[in-house]
Amino acid sequence: MTLLEAVRDRVLIADGANGTLLGQYGYQHQPYDLANLDAPELVLRVHREYLAAGSDVIETNTYQANRFRLPEQVSVRAVNRRGAEIARQAVSEVGGERFVLGAIGPSGKTVEPFGQLSKEEVFASITEQVLGLIEGGVDGIILETYSAMHELEVAIRAVRAVTDLPLIASKAYIEDGEALAEGLPIRCAREMAVLGVDIVGANCVVGPQRMLDIIRQLVEATDLPVLAMPTPGLPQLVKGQVTYDIQPEYFAKATMRFVEEGARLLGGCCGTSPAHIAALRQLLDNTKVKVRPRGEVVREGQAKKPVPVTEPSEFGQKLGKEFVIAVELDVPRGLSLKKLTEGAMALKAVGVDTINISDGARARLRMSPAAVSTILQRDAGVEVTMHFACRDRNLLAVQSDLLGAHALGIRNILAVTGDPANIGDYPSATSVFDIDSIGLCRILKRFNDGIDLAGYSIGVKCGFTIACAFNPLAFDAAEEMDRLARKVEAGAQVVYTQPVFDEAQAEICFEAGKRFGVPMLVGVLPLKSARHAEFMHHEVPGIVIPDALRKRIAEAADDDVALNIGIEEAQRLSQFIRASAEGLYLMPPFGSAVIAQRVIEAVATSATR
Repeated sequence: MTLLEAVRDRVLIADGANGTLLGQYGYQHQPYDLANLDAPELVLRVHREYLAAGSDVIETNTYQANRFRLPEQVSVRAVNRRGAEIARQAVSEVGGERFVLGAIGPSGKTVEPFGQLSKEEVFASITEQVLGLIEGGVDGIILETYSAMHELEVAIRAVRAVTDLPLIASKAYIEDGEALAEGLPIRCAREMAVLGVDIVGANCVVGPQRMLDIIRQLVEATDLPVLAMPTPGLPQLVKGQVTYDIQPEYFAKATMRFVEEGARLLGGCCGTSPAHIAALRQLLDNTKVKVRPRGEVVREGQAKKPVPVTEPSEFGQKLGKEFVIAVELDVPRGLSLKKLTEGAMALKAVGVDTINISDGARARLRMSPAAVSTILQRDAGVEVTMHFACRDRNLLAVQSDLLGAHALGIRNILAVTGDPANIGDYPSATSVFDIDSIGLCRILKRFNDGIDLAGYSIGVKCGFTIACAFNPLAFDAAEEMDRLARKVEAGAQVVYTQPVFDEAQAEICFEAGKRFGVPMLVGVLPLKSARHAEFMHHEVPGIVIPDALRKRIAEAADDDVALNIGIEEAQRLSQFIRASAEGLYLMPPFGSAVIAQRVIEAVATSATR
């Protein structure tokens, strides 16, 4: 029989975790897939143990064998080919109807449109893997543990571009009442079926009890065979190692319930061992299972309730309707926010609509912007636009912190990629950058739609005003315009620009705003001294100060005169901006609220003439 004929004829048992055993047997390199080349005897030992335990199907040790996870000097195709050859050898030793699946996992990076890894790169990497697996003699391909459907779709298309071998697509679901109620597994199964897979399934993340309702929905959604590969349960950290404490007998008994629901291929994921598979084999061979007739499970949309909608901020409601003013104030080192709060109160009194609070700009250590923003909104009574950098947070923390900010009443978010950690106070700190500012805009947009990045409901439609940044004088102007277009497409509702210093620079911002149809808050930075002007011009990327202005400030009698020149120029330019843009973004030197006030008062005076 072929694999598909066999899975329709009877329930098949797959294997469990490969990496778990390889680690136990002393293989310490990462990823474990490298063992195919430098420790093939250990990989063969693992396969033999699963086959001896009763596996009908084993997976190749190639889950992470892609170009993004393997060392650059290692051939992706060679690792996959060798992994398939080792598994094929193990199967040939025992004979009978045993099958080899070529295992392919996600890239390990965030894929566009949320991350910077392109779909074309993912497609090419999957193709490399599949070609190697076919050369090694696999009976089918399994795409497993994918959490993002948009990446899984690319992987399916890549496999189908190379081969018509049986294809299994298995998604990792986080069991959640809202996700089940809204039929997420049903939707995913239908999408995978349309893309041309032969078996759909769920694996990893959750144990057998929590996976049960997911499998029910998969079976309900499609006539394709269904795979179920849970973990043994919840993991724990023991002496630095992730371990699972669930007994094989319990795992086998709980997993057998999938057969009752109609699953045709059973196995285990992280933490499972040959002992778990042996217990499952014994129970399956000695139990007469009655498959439950298909009935009504919670269908897509059936249990949906109206999702509450959060009102946007006052600042967000003003955008495009009236001229708005934002001022960026510096967060001091340490814990004292007295001066900052007093400055924010003074600026509110002269008509400032929002105070911008940066998120560790230039990788300097400062208090959490969420804490600062919450305190300012509470104590100064002024709305805050919180900058949110991708540098310090992985995808989980990004979403967690954004939801926390929303719960604290922070509605205005400026999405920034962030400066790398190695230029700041702690150069040995790790930069994350799971996503960039474009991906962050997409996440904020999804929150405003009431769902997270994985498609799960968050119970409310958030009210974020999504802001992004634009540098009119970027070194690569075409790339900057392209990124701005992508930010707006991703959900950005307002644009803050880098500071400009003359009308020609401001005009670039005006044109970009018209081109993309978004409100533009044009940046203005009053210069403080000749030294300040030279530093900004020569040492800060994307800042160009006209020669005439630098010369005028350099010829000032002293710093007080230079500051007055800087403020006068900022006032003149701000009045020009008011006539053509939707807003002004003031960045006073050293966070000086007094300097910002002088500029704002001049703009207000000109508006009343």
